[in-house]
Amino acid sequence: MKTNSNSGNFSRRNFIKGCATTTTIAGVSTFLLPGCSGSLSYGHKSVVNKDSTILFQGDSITDAGRDKRREGNVNDASALGRGYVYLIAAKLLADRAGDGLQIYNRGISGNKVFQLAERWDKDCLDLKPDVLSILIGVNDIWHTLNGNYDGTVEKYEADYRALLARTRRELPDLRLVICEPFALRCGAVNERWFPEFDRYRAAAEKMSHEFNAVFVPFQSMFDKATKLARPAHWAADGVHPTAAGASLMAEEWLRIVT
Repeated sequence: MKTNSNSGNFSRRNFIKGCATTTTIAGVSTFLLPGCSGSLSYGHKSVVNKDSTILFQGDSITDAGRDKRREGNVNDASALGRGYVYLIAAKLLADRAGDGLQIYNRGISGNKVFQLAERWDKDCLDLKPDVLSILIGVNDIWHTLNGNYDGTVEKYEADYRALLARTRRELPDLRLVICEPFALRCGAVNERWFPEFDRYRAAAEKMSHEFNAVFVPFQSMFDKATKLARPAHWAADGVHPTAAGASLMAEEWLRIVT
């Protein structure tokens, strides 16, 4: 069915407005997020300071087709992939052009938490990030459901806790961002995922509290978005975001983290 483009734009504006209301603090107009807030929102001090090195870690959602041959090049467009990380980096590097930000993407498709740990020295600790953003968890359940991994939510939580504890020991001043794993009911995602997947989401949020991290609630964001358009509009297979889904992820991350 053909839709009116003006109507679609109006709906999306209403969605964004539903997640953010303006207020004024110390004379500066800022955003508060009663419906979509995580641990931080506009009105709090930004996690991203001047001259920060920002590292994004995770699986294919973070990887998003990045050119791994160029991963050592800071702020390199092809090394940042084609997903939410690229959109976040583009916005930060444009809006804060004089702040000397250095942004890396080291997501790898298919990774589970234990696989992050196996490459953590090279792909995290050696980079000495000031800000570390992690989105991990969907493969820990997906690969279990398809028989390629013997995983449980208890294993996911234990592996995640061990990884974050190690990271805190090595980088005590690190500002940590934990993103909520998400799944939309379409494509590869069926009822077999639930309610078990909700326990993985809860474990990620639990880790954010234990390690004093900013939490970015992607699932609740997408739950609201599916009231505007079908789930496949945001993630065609239920897991990997479309351009529209990546855009929402970038907006949510920037609202809460910066």
